[in-house]
Amino acid sequence: MNMQILHEIAFYLMYACAALAIFVIVERGLFFGYTLRQAVGLEKAMSHAVQHVRELPAELTARPSLPLALVTEILAEKHHLASEKDLEDFSESVYIANRGAVQERLWILDTIVTAAPLLGLLGTILGIIDTFKALAVSGVSDPGQVSQGIGTALYATALGIGIAVTGMFFFNLFQERIERINDHLKVLMLRACVGRSAEHPGNNKLHAA
Repeated sequence: MNMQILHEIAFYLMYACAALAIFVIVERGLFFGYTLRQAVGLEKAMSHAVQHVRELPAELTARPSLPLALVTEILAEKHHLASEKDLEDFSESVYIANRGAVQERLWILDTIVTAAPLLGLLGTILGIIDTFKALAVSGVSDPGQVSQGIGTALYATALGIGIAVTGMFFFNLFQERIERINDHLKVLMLRACVGRSAEHPGNNKLHAA
């Protein structure tokens, strides 16, 4: 078995992990930044007087966003529900359905954080095995080549750890962003449920009772 080929494959896998991690970090970073800005803006604009999406500022509704989708769905249905309990259950279901979008693709970053050091260690082991095989065949004719081979092998571990540390930093950063976004979504959910129309037949039934 050619250990050199396996060693190179381990490097290529780590490079692929690094490229994938960069893609996820950039994509999720842009998504979280935009979503958080929209959530804060909608939270400031939402009041008990807002009963329809068209009453919100145009700059907040011009482009689709996760917070806008949550608010739109609740505002569109809340006057058609028969009771406050139905509204509460519906809004909670909308929140849960939209909350899942915040977690998308983070599992990729989490997997890379776990796998990169292992791939680096594998690359190091394969590189050292290849170096020892070369020594067994040709002997120690040039110590410099031996040091270079071991140095290249150890570089794999350093690369894997570097990828993992970078990925872990952004993964933890994104977890903090997720908590903030979810808090804003909860506030938007509660504010969107406020101020049900008095003309709604369900409310009339409650008043009549």
